Amino acid sequence: MRLDRFLSNLPRFSRQDSRLLIAAGRVRVDGLITCDPRCEIRTFQRVELDGELLQAGRTARYWMLHKPVGVVSATEHDSHRTVLDLLDENHRHDLHLAGRLDLNTSGLLLLTNDGQWSRRITQPQQRKPKVYRVRTERPITAEYVEVFARGLYFAYENLTTLPAELQLLDSHNARLTLYEGRYHQVKRMFGHFRNRVLALHRERMGEIALDPALAPGEYRPLNPTEIASV
Repeated sequence: MRLDRFLSNLPRFSRQDSRLLIAAGRVRVDGLITCDPRCEIRTFQRVELDGELLQAGRTARYWMLHKPVGVVSATEHDSHRTVLDLLDENHRHDLHLAGRLDLNTSGLLLLTNDGQWSRRITQPQQRKPKVYRVRTERPITAEYVEVFARGLYFAYENLTTLPAELQLLDSHNARLTLYEGRYHQVKRMFGHFRNRVLALHRERMGEIALDPALAPGEYRPLNPTEIASV
């Protein structure tokens, strides 16, 4: 919300009053005088007028979780444990997931109460790389690398996937980098070769890599560098 609109939503100020107060340098955002009425105000920011606190600002929270297989990427579920059940944190129900993982997929999952931040890392147009380790039922050949790099046609959506990078690790294991997130995309890509995915593990989203010190079910807050990378 723009700063002038934020102030004019208070009963005592009109939009014109708000702009005059801002122009006079009487408004501080996060401790700094702000003279731009178009400044975007978020729920995490502290806003003051002549020293009077108008908005205290919520604490933005960002967590990295090593999601285990068998846990649902949801905030509530009738029959399965959810990722929120793994968090021993106050106000955990204020959090939402920045990107989901299937029930039988493990690895990096990000949780936050910052909607703008999560949109930046998950919006398709951002084309943030998502890196997965894949184990398959049948051998993976060099042909997969070429086909994935060209893109695969998905008839149901009538689209061709973006070029993906496949690194062969051994006969049945590979590392796959995607730049989009289609429905069951990894399984469908390997399904093109009639090769069933037996295990899928997300290692990285954008510049944020799963901390190797985290065992399945463990979590930690993101550090400032990780948060800023988004």
